[in-house]
Amino acid sequence: MKAQLCTGSLGDPVVSIDFGSGTATYGGALASGITTYTYVAQAFPSDGYYTIESSTAASGTVWWSTTDHTGGGYMMVVNAATSVKDYFYKKTVTGLCGGTTYEFAAWVVNLLRSQDNNPPNVTFSILSTDESTTYGSYTTGSIPLTSGSAVWKQFGFYFTTPTGVTDVEIKISNSSPGGAPANDLALDDITFRACGPTVTAYTTDGSSSKEVCKDDTTVFTFNGTVSTGYSDPAYQWQVSTDGGTTWTDISGATSTTYVRQPTGAGTYLYRMSAASSTNISSTACRVSSNTITIQVDDSPDPQASSNDPGCEGDTLELSSSTFSGATYSWTGPNGFTSSLQNPVIYGVTSANNGDYIVTLTTAVGCANSDTTSIDVNAAPSADAGEDQNMCEGATVTLEGSGGSTYLWSPASTVTDATSATTNASPTDTTSYILTVSNGTCNAYDTVTVNVWKLPTANAGADQRIFEGEAAQLSGTASGTDVSYAWTPVYNITDATILNPIVTPTEDTTYTLTVTSNLGCGEATDDVFIRVYKTIIIPNAFSPNGDGINDTWNIAKLDTYPEADVNVFNRYGQAVFHSHGYGTAWDGTYNGKPLPVGTYYYAIDLKIGFGKNPSGWVVILR
Repeated sequence: MKAQLCTGSLGDPVVSIDFGSGTATYGGALASGITTYTYVAQAFPSDGYYTIESSTAASGTVWWSTTDHTGGGYMMVVNAATSVKDYFYKKTVTGLCGGTTYEFAAWVVNLLRSQDNNPPNVTFSILSTDESTTYGSYTTGSIPLTSGSAVWKQFGFYFTTPTGVTDVEIKISNSSPGGAPANDLALDDITFRACGPTVTAYTTDGSSSKEVCKDDTTVFTFNGTVSTGYSDPAYQWQVSTDGGTTWTDISGATSTTYVRQPTGAGTYLYRMSAASSTNISSTACRVSSNTITIQVDDSPDPQASSNDPGCEGDTLELSSSTFSGATYSWTGPNGFTSSLQNPVIYGVTSANNGDYIVTLTTAVGCANSDTTSIDVNAAPSADAGEDQNMCEGATVTLEGSGGSTYLWSPASTVTDATSATTNASPTDTTSYILTVSNGTCNAYDTVTVNVWKLPTANAGADQRIFEGEAAQLSGTASGTDVSYAWTPVYNITDATILNPIVTPTEDTTYTLTVTSNLGCGEATDDVFIRVYKTIIIPNAFSPNGDGINDTWNIAKLDTYPEADVNVFNRYGQAVFHSHGYGTAWDGTYNGKPLPVGTYYYAIDLKIGFGKNPSGWVVILR
C-alpha cells in the first residue's frame, strides 16, 4: 500500500517522537502504558521484547547492522511476539488544532537479513483519546526484506481533527506474529505536521534568495499565494535568523505581500504561513511556504598588514585577508599601486615610507579599506674594496668602509674580524662578506681573494733501461698557471711536456722544473734513469797459447760487478764459476785444460731487471 503523505504545504512538526539520544548504547524503557512489550537492554531482544538503542551492530548476523533513522540518536527495536498483541506503541498527543488536517509519518525498517517467515505488517491509527473514534489509519502491508543493507522507509497518511478536538491517541500495531526468524523491526521519528493548501513565497523577480551588502538600501517586496483549501484563509509572515531552527512572527505582516526594509548584517529566512482565520494564532495549525533567503553581508575586514621592514634594502611584504572571489586595490607612496592580495616591493628606500591602503571588494560588491604604515631607516653603504690576488701562504690587507661597526666573514682566516682593516691569509680562494652597521641597519659587500697555488713538481719514479732502449718520463705538476721544463735537454723528445720519451746512453738524472707564471716561485724534482750496458758474449774461443782468443772475453760484463757466471759441460757438471768477471775464463777446470767441445753458460747479472743471458760456447784448440 502506498504511503499517503501530504501533497500540499506542511507546517512545522508539532509532534516529534525520536526516542531521544545519548552516549550510552541503550536508552531507558518507555513510560508505563506506551507499549505491551517488555523492555530489555540487549542488542538482540527475544520474541515479545523491545529495546531502545542507537545501533544494532552488536545483534549478530540475523539482523542488519543499522543506526537510527537519522544516525544521531536512539530507535525502538522490536522483536515481535509469537502471538499478535493489541499494539506495540501507543501515546496520547495534545495541543493540536480542531478542524485541521495533519500528516502523520513514521520511519520503519525490517531488520532481518536473509529470511523472514512473517514480515512486519504495521497499522498506524489516530484515535480519540477514549479510542471510541478513529480519525484515520494506514496499514503498510507486508514490509519485505531488503538486500545489501537495512533500508529505512517512511510511511504516513493524513487525517483531520474534528472541530474542538485538540488531543488524539497514536496507536501502532503489528498484525504479523513473530518467530524464528520473523517480524523484527525498528521504529523511529514519528511526526505530526499540519497539512494544507500549497503555500508559495517569492520576490518580485521570482527568485528565492538575494545577497546584498549591509549598507545596501534596497527594499524587497515578497509575495505569497495559497491554493484552494481554506474557506477563510489568514496569513502570517515569519522571519528566522538561526537557519530555520526558530521562527518569529513579523508584527503586522498578515497579508500576502510583505515589504522588507534594510537590516543589519546577517542571514534572514522569510516564509509565509497560512491557516484558517480561526486557527492562525496557533503555530500548530499553520502550514508554511518555501523560504526566501536574504543574505546581508557585513563590510569585509581587509586586515592590512606588512612584515614591517626596518631598513632600506629590505623587502616589503604587504598582506590582506582572504575572501573568496574578492578583488584588491592597493595604493601607497612613490606612486605604488597593485591589484594583488599580497604584493611585494623589493629593496625599499625612504621613498617607500608612508601609508599603504588596500580596498577589498567582495564578489557581491561589499567594499572596505584598511591601512598599514612603514617607516624604514637609512642603511649604510658598505664597501669591502676591490678583489685581490695572492700567492699561497702570503697575506693581503682587506680594507672596509661605510659604517660604524664591521664584521668580516669567514673570520677564521683574518687577524681581526671586527676591524675595518684586517689582514687575510686564506689557503684557498675565498669570498669575504663584510657586514657594515650604522647602529640601526646593516649593509653588505663582498670581496674575493684569489689564492694562486704554489707550483709543485714530481718527476716520477726512477727507471732502469738497457743501453739502446727508451724510457717515458711520468712527471706531474700542480699550481695556478704554471709551466714546466726538463733538463738536460738532450736525448729527449720534448723537454716542455710532462711525459717525454728519453734515450740516454748512460746513467742520467733528469730534473723537472715547474715555474709559476704569476710570480709564485718554482719547484723541482729529479728522476734517475739507470742505463745498463749491453754485454757481448762470444760463442767460441781457442785457449791454445797463441795469444789470439786464448780467453773467453765478455765485453762490458765488468759493468756488472755483482754478476755470477757459471759454465757447465754437457753432463751438467760446473766447470767454471766467477762472482764478478775480473778475470776472463781460460778454458781450464781446476787448472787443467778442458777438452774441445761445447759448454753451456748461465749468467746472473744480479740487477733484478731484464732477462739474464744464457747459451753455449765452444772451446777450440
